[in-house]
Amino acid sequence: MSFNIRAVQEADFSRLIALFKEFAIFEKRPDKMKNTVEQMKLEKEYFKAFVATVDDEIVGFASYFISYHTWSGKCIYMDDLYVTSSVRGAGIGKALLDEVIDLAKKENCKKVRWQVSDWNKNAQDFYKSIGASIYQGEYVCDLDLGNT
Repeated sequence: MSFNIRAVQEADFSRLIALFKEFAIFEKRPDKMKNTVEQMKLEKEYFKAFVATVDDEIVGFASYFISYHTWSGKCIYMDDLYVTSSVRGAGIGKALLDEVIDLAKKENCKKVRWQVSDWNKNAQDFYKSIGASIYQGEYVCDLDLGNT
């Protein structure tokens, strides 16, 4: 299967919202997906991502941001990596992750950090296969500010 990886564009937002909803269902958290195309347009300066396309249709994305971690310094935090089920296994997820890693190297980041669900053994095995360490015992904390 032939695919391309490129930086996100504002014209991608409506397709991405559909993928965000699909990803929320995959993560068993559809009630948490509140984002909209309008919100993305208002906040576009904060949204950084790579998208994967097959025949000009977006089939996956890796969103990220530059962060600073007190223990290690400048890092890239990969917020989400998702590939739609119909094209999984074709190397698209790895290619998206590689783009994020390459960007982190260009930006002189000390590491790339992300989370993986404890039930998602396929993703854990994939991340371990590229040399990532997975630490158990930490929990995600969200404080909803109610202004969405």
